Parts: sequence; C-alpha cells; structure tokens
Amino acid sequence: MGCFPCAGNSDKRLDRDKTQTNNRNRRDDRAQSTAEKLKSGPHKCENPKAVDQSSAAKELDVRKEEVSENGGTEGFKARPFTFAQLVAATENFKSEYFLGEGGFGKVHRGKLVDTGQIVAIKQLDRNGMQGIREFVVEVVTLSLADHPNLVKLIGYCAEGEQRLLVYEFMPFGSLEDHLHGILGRRPNMRRLDWNTRMKIAAGAAKGLEYLHDKMKPPVIYRDLKCSNILLDEGFLPKLSDFGLAKVGPVGDKTHVSTRVMGTYGYCAPDYAMTGQLTFKSDIYSFGVVLLEIITGRKAIDETRSGTEQNLVAWARPLFKDRKKFPQMADPDLEGQYPMRGLYQALAIAAMCVQEHPNMRPLIADIVTALNYLASQTYDPLNPSPQTSRRAASSKKDCEEGPNASNGPRGIKPED
Repeated sequence: MGCFPCAGNSDKRLDRDKTQTNNRNRRDDRAQSTAEKLKSGPHKCENPKAVDQSSAAKELDVRKEEVSENGGTEGFKARPFTFAQLVAATENFKSEYFLGEGGFGKVHRGKLVDTGQIVAIKQLDRNGMQGIREFVVEVVTLSLADHPNLVKLIGYCAEGEQRLLVYEFMPFGSLEDHLHGILGRRPNMRRLDWNTRMKIAAGAAKGLEYLHDKMKPPVIYRDLKCSNILLDEGFLPKLSDFGLAKVGPVGDKTHVSTRVMGTYGYCAPDYAMTGQLTFKSDIYSFGVVLLEIITGRKAIDETRSGTEQNLVAWARPLFKDRKKFPQMADPDLEGQYPMRGLYQALAIAAMCVQEHPNMRPLIADIVTALNYLASQTYDPLNPSPQTSRRAASSKKDCEEGPNASNGPRGIKPED
C-alpha cells in the first residue's frame, strides 16, 4: 500500500493528480511534436499558438449544448470535414482557385468530391487577426441561422491545427467588388444600376432584421460592411463573416459591454467610445453601407483629402442642403435614377448614421422603407412622372430632404 496515498491525505492526492496531469501533458506534447514532424507540404503549421482539434471541438460542443438548452434550434447543421477532403476539393489550394483574402484568411473555390457541389473554402491565417474564438462563433451562428439573405455554412474543419470554413459559393463576388473593385470595371460586367442597388440594400436589411428580430437569442452582427455582403445569382445579397457576431441584450438590458471590434469607418461612434454594443450599432454600419451604395464612395478613402476621406463626415453637411442631393449620387449612375427615390434613400441613410443611437431607426422600419424603394422599378428609357428626375412631384421631396427629424413614410426614429 506504500505506493498509494492514504484516502484521508488530500495534499498527497493533489500531488498525485498533478503528477499524472503533467505526465499526460508531456505525452500529448511528444505526440503533437511527432505528428508535426511527419507533416509535409505548404500547409504545415509553424505557429506555436495554434489550437488543436480537441480545443476547437470542445468549444464547439459547449456552444452547441448552450444553444440547445436555450432552445430555438432544431439541430446543428454544419458538416465536419477532414483536412484531406478540403485539400482534394481545392486541388491542394490551387492558385487558380484563389478568390480573395480577408481578416480570417485566404478563400479558395472548391468542388466537394462526394457531392460535386461548388463551394468557397476559407482557411484561417494563423498570423492573422482572427482565431479560434471567431472560428467557433462563425460555425455556431451560421449553423443555427436559416435565411435567404445570410450565406449558408456548409461545414467546417477543426482537424489538428487546421481551421477552415466551407460556404456556398457566391458567383457574383462581394458588393465591394462591384462598387469599388475590379468587377465593376470589367468590360463584360455592367455597373450596378439604381434598381439593382436598391434590391441589394433591401436584401441586406432583411438579413440584418433576421439577426436582430428573428434569431433566438438575437444577434448583433458587429461587422456589417460592403466586403461582407456577397452576391448570388441575380445579385441576391447575403451577409457573411460572422466571426465578430455577439449575442445581443435581452430583457431589461440595453447593451452588451465588450471589446470594441469592427472596421474603421463602419463602427458606430457611441460603441467606439464606450464599448457598449447595441443593435443600433449595426444600424449605423448599415447606414454607412447604404451611403456607399448611393454615392459609390468608400467608407474610408485615403486618396481623398480632408473630410472627404470619411464618407459620413463628407455626407453630413450635404444632408442639410437640398440643392446638393444630386451631387451625392454615384457618377457611375450617369443620372439614371429617380430623384424621389434618391431623396428617400438618402433620408434612410441620414437617420441610420445619426450620432445618438436612440435616434436611429429600427431595422424593421428600414426594411419596410427599402422594400418600397426596391419595388419602384425605375426605367431610364420611360421614366414616369413619379420617377422622373425633372418631375414636379419630386420638388416637394427636394424641399423636405433627408433631415434627421423626418424621412420617408414608414420609417421613424425611435423615441
């Protein structure tokens, strides 16, 4: 019996447990080291902070259990993939299949061997800004979401030090590509017309409404921007990249206190200053996106001078001068837009980017207003009196303008 501690001796029991734990850790370290030595190829991990499969899997299991206890889900839909399956799908991440790169990492087009489905595969950059926490949030959030304006997560890989996300493929790229990138400049790719822009704005608003009002628990997106709005066939917009998403306040709570995260130019000033995250933080970001859609300008453009670098700072004084509203329209529209629709869209954007969060509208009201604008099809070859830029009926809208205290019918600032 000399080899075992007495049942009543707690100190010796703790020493024994500590020794066994250290031995297990050493064995795990040796196994991990051996596995790393056996690996080859360009995807070998060299980051000592990499999270192994058990860590990712454990946190995913914990999140799934938490959601299951809270209700609101009928199952965890994301499919687990092995790394070998995704290597095969991308032909070892072939350069010709490269689609782009963001905060999480590089994205490649792929084709699943077993189903033949075309997908987009995003691989974590181990030296990048995002890590295991964002990976888990993305998997859990999109696995429980089901809406036509949210990108679908097909599955994920958390094998060894590899972390990858598999999405449905969006053939039309991102909204940023069309407004500011190379897609909009290709000879065979037409510039976004007014009708398409309003359709994209309305669809993005619907996706945000689902997160705020339909998901249980509700979710604050926290990273709404043009590069995260992907476009499917027919320019159907879908929100993507939910690594920064946060469960919103419920009950009597008005905000969630958290680290300030997001993208400069889109982040609400009240959230940036206080760290108090609310649903109205997303509304501000949406207002910036809507301004980009209307004006064709970037949220932050360092090639411009002075206040013109910041889109909201440039737009605010123009909101007060009705004669300058047409100057805010994207020159690429070449004047092909309804004047009344322009004023109403600017009114929505102006209310969304107000400095005081309580004055910003609710997402449900934004959806109502943008659905109306999207339904008013503009025909540049046959403009009706209601949509013509020169119509007398638009004079009243011009006189009212997108002031902070008023806006198009169906949308009002929250009291």
